[in-house]
Amino acid sequence: MEPLELEGLSGPALKALSPGAPAPLKAMAAKGVLPGVRPADLVTVLCGLTQGGDPATAETARTTLASLPPPVLSGALSASLQPAVIHALCETRLKDHQALEQLVRMPRIATETLELLAQRADEQLGELLAVNEERLLRDPVIIEQLYLNKSVRMSTADRLLELAVRSGVTLNIPAFKEAAEAIQSELVPEPTEEPSFDDLLFRETGELAEAIALGDDEDTHEVDEEGNELLRDKVLPLYAKIGQMTATQKIRTAMLGTATERLLLVRDPNRLVAAAAVQSPKMRENEAIQISASRSVSEDVLRTIARNREFTRSYQVKMNLVANPRTPLTFASGLIAHLRDTDLRQIARSKNVTGAIARAAKQQMMRKSGNK
Repeated sequence: MEPLELEGLSGPALKALSPGAPAPLKAMAAKGVLPGVRPADLVTVLCGLTQGGDPATAETARTTLASLPPPVLSGALSASLQPAVIHALCETRLKDHQALEQLVRMPRIATETLELLAQRADEQLGELLAVNEERLLRDPVIIEQLYLNKSVRMSTADRLLELAVRSGVTLNIPAFKEAAEAIQSELVPEPTEEPSFDDLLFRETGELAEAIALGDDEDTHEVDEEGNELLRDKVLPLYAKIGQMTATQKIRTAMLGTATERLLLVRDPNRLVAAAAVQSPKMRENEAIQISASRSVSEDVLRTIARNREFTRSYQVKMNLVANPRTPLTFASGLIAHLRDTDLRQIARSKNVTGAIARAAKQQMMRKSGNK
C-alpha cells in the first residue's frame, strides 16, 4: 500500500500527523475533533493515526473511522481520496454498501483493497465488485477471491469464470483447468437482480450438506455383502440436490463445500467434476483415506491422491492405494515398499488386487527376507 501523501493537507491536519504533535492534540484528532479541516483531510488524519504510534490512539482512530457522522463521510467520499485512506474506510465499513459503492469506483483504489473486499464480500458487495470487468481482467486475483467466496452468487461466479476463460486469463484457483473446460460447454445465464435458481440451489445444497454432516470416519456410501458401494439413505436428499447442478456448479461446490459434498462429487461420472473435488483446498486426510479405499472413483482421482505428498504421508492412504485395483499400477507398485510385513502378506494373498500388485508384494517380501 502506498504511504500517505501529506502534500496538500491543511495546516491543522499536518500538525496532527507530525511526529512531534502533542499527545492531547493527537487524542482529540483520533476522536474526529479537528476544527477547521475538510472532511477529506479529517479521514486522512484518522487513517494516519491508525498506522503505528500509540496503540490507544490508533484504536480510537479506527473506531472513529467506523462511525463517522454522515455529513463528514459524505464530504470525504466526494473528494479524491488516497489509496491508503480508501483502504482504511473499506476495512471499517464492510456492511455499509452505500459508502462502498462510492469507494470501489474511486480511480485510486488499490488492488489490495479490492482483494480484501472480494474476500470478505457478502452477496450484495460481491455483485458490486463483479461489475467492473475491465478492472477484474487487469487484476484477476480479484476474480479468484470472488470465486472462492461462498457468499458470492453462483451465477456471478460462473459469469466471472466465463469472463476469464473467454478473455484468455488463467486463474490461480484449484481445478481451474477442469472448470474452464466445463464452462466452455455451458451457456451461463445473465445475472438477475433476484437470486437465480442456480443461486438458490447452491445455497440449499450447502445448507442440506451442513445439516446432515457426517463424522470424520463416515462415508456417503456403504459396501454391501457383494462389495458394491451403495448410497446411504441419509445422503439421498443431498445427492438429489447435487444431481440438479450443472458441471460448473458442481465444481464450485467441490471447491467451497463440505466433506459430505466432496465425497459425493468425487464419485461424479463427469471426470472434470471428480477431478475438481479431489483437488479442493478444503480436502483433509480423513477424506483421502475414504476416497482412496473406494472402488467407485476413477483412476484420475486415485492418481491425484497418490501424487499428493500431504496425503501419502498417511500410512492408511498408502495401504488403500495399493489395495485398490483401480489405482494405476505405476503408483500402486511404487508404494509397496512402504508397507508393513503383515500388510504385504495380506496383499500377496488377496484376490481383490491385480495379479501384478500381488506379485510385486511377494517380491518385496522376498527382498526383505533376503536382507535379514
